[in-house]
Amino acid sequence: MNEYFTHAVVPADPDANTTDLLVARLAATPDAPLFALPTSDGGWTDVSTAEFHRQVVALAKGLIAAGIQPGEKIGFMCKTRYEWTLVDFATWFAGAVLVPIYETSAPAQLQFNLADSGATALIVESADYFAKFDEVRSELPLVTKVWQLQLDDLDKLVAGGVAVTGDEVETRRSAAVGTDLATIIYTSGSTGRPKGCVLTHSNFVELSRNAAVAMGPVVEPGSSTLLFITTAHVFARFISILSVHTGVKVGHQADTKQLVPALGSFKPTFLLAVPRVFEKVYNSAQASAESGGRGKIFRAAAKVAVEHSKALDAGKVPTGLAIRFAIYDRLVYTKLKKVMGGRIRFAVSGSAPLGIFLGHFFRSLDVKILEGYGLTETTAPATVNLVDKFKIGTVGPALPGVGLKIAEDGEILVKGIDVFDGYWNNPTATGEVMDGEWFRTGDIGALDDDGYLTVTGRKKEIIVTAGGKNVAPAGLEDPIRSNSLIGQVVVVGDQKPFIAALVTLDPEMLPVWLNNNGEAAGMSLAEAAENPKVVAEVQKAVDAANARVSRAESIRKFVILPIEFTEASGHLTPKMSIKRGPILKDYSSVIEAMYTGAPATKGESLVR
Repeated sequence: MNEYFTHAVVPADPDANTTDLLVARLAATPDAPLFALPTSDGGWTDVSTAEFHRQVVALAKGLIAAGIQPGEKIGFMCKTRYEWTLVDFATWFAGAVLVPIYETSAPAQLQFNLADSGATALIVESADYFAKFDEVRSELPLVTKVWQLQLDDLDKLVAGGVAVTGDEVETRRSAAVGTDLATIIYTSGSTGRPKGCVLTHSNFVELSRNAAVAMGPVVEPGSSTLLFITTAHVFARFISILSVHTGVKVGHQADTKQLVPALGSFKPTFLLAVPRVFEKVYNSAQASAESGGRGKIFRAAAKVAVEHSKALDAGKVPTGLAIRFAIYDRLVYTKLKKVMGGRIRFAVSGSAPLGIFLGHFFRSLDVKILEGYGLTETTAPATVNLVDKFKIGTVGPALPGVGLKIAEDGEILVKGIDVFDGYWNNPTATGEVMDGEWFRTGDIGALDDDGYLTVTGRKKEIIVTAGGKNVAPAGLEDPIRSNSLIGQVVVVGDQKPFIAALVTLDPEMLPVWLNNNGEAAGMSLAEAAENPKVVAEVQKAVDAANARVSRAESIRKFVILPIEFTEASGHLTPKMSIKRGPILKDYSSVIEAMYTGAPATKGESLVR
């Protein structure tokens, strides 16, 4: 199959805008909890739909009183927290447009986003973020209004807006129609200079309304989720808006180190996460079992969980397997469920492929990981596995109102209600990715006979060896990265005689792994990169990945770098995807050494 379209299940409303989603939710369930705020004692206090709406209107009045005009752009730099969605909807109620900025952005990135979008105002969370703005303030003459959450500036805005009438807010709120600009979200720049994606009100409204039907059991009444992914990214932003539309109760925890206790107290019914989170949950559980002398039991339980899930797909679970599964459910699975809060039934995963093993493992823990696919240009999801249309190893079928097509060269094309309106002030870039109504994603994939999509890699990242073999890096990188010891993997070999890889270690898991393997837990990354047991474990992970591909596609050499790839180092995007270009440039001497046998550059560890 080369083309598949899922018809919309909700009639389009060209006059609707995002604020209508909150107005409709207010009419439907005014007293139901829409958010929950953390309390000092580790608990949560609910915020009703009516209270959230009241706060949105009050803040919108404050923005209007402060001089914000319809269509004006407001930059927003803030971690994931309740105020993110409050500011988002207040901006729309005031008739303005929010331009999110990743909280990890450097001053130069902040300057580019504000200048390129034409923003005239900025809201930041803290003094640290204000300092970034202050560094480039002279280059942003249009930005004349700056507010800071930690200085209680939102409360001051509300106080200053008491004289603005409700009629004025209603006029501003209802003015936008579906084709109007809702937000400009800048791409993370993993392949070059950021581009501003123009997303319309219809992109959010129609996708939310259709996704709500398709994902019914996930967002049904009584559902809740704990957001920890940055809301500046379209993935979490869309889920926030979808939750307002469906009445899902949302909590926030930006500090991932506090995620486990937050899950235990909030007890969400579904999660939004990237595959690395599920890898961390599994790896941490395995490491804990190993350190407690229960490693053999955990490994056996994991194997049975995967066998059980596969048996479910086959339509019958043999009696012996069912008995073993019941035993391990009591010994292992139940304990792991409690760590995640005890109520999670679903998890929506995106941004990178999820390993098939993990998909089956969590499914047997009664957690269906609904892997999906999308980009900023598609308002987040274009496809997603659904509760009743679910295939592990795929990213699911197209959502209602969305079409998929596979081009002759394997590129995935998308059309429909979710496709953006082009790049802000960049018609050349827009023309490069639009083929009529089809958006060229730059990803490579395939559709099966049932319309389920499988993504195999990025078109621009395909490696062509000197022997002419085409290799998709993700097919090797993803299974290697699932090893608990490994942080990131970058496969190289374009126009080279064989495939090689750069590997970094996971600094959080390293001490646990070293302790479990009889090594000094305080070993540095540089020391660990040359430790024989560590090298052997990385080789084991590489061998397992190589078993999936042909000899010509397999990794023949690898380097363990004595560092960690981070966003601050310029090697990861805000959603923790690798920036392949900067990595290849910064470690070119290490890569070259793998092919020439030359010594590694000082400060870099070469391991073969």
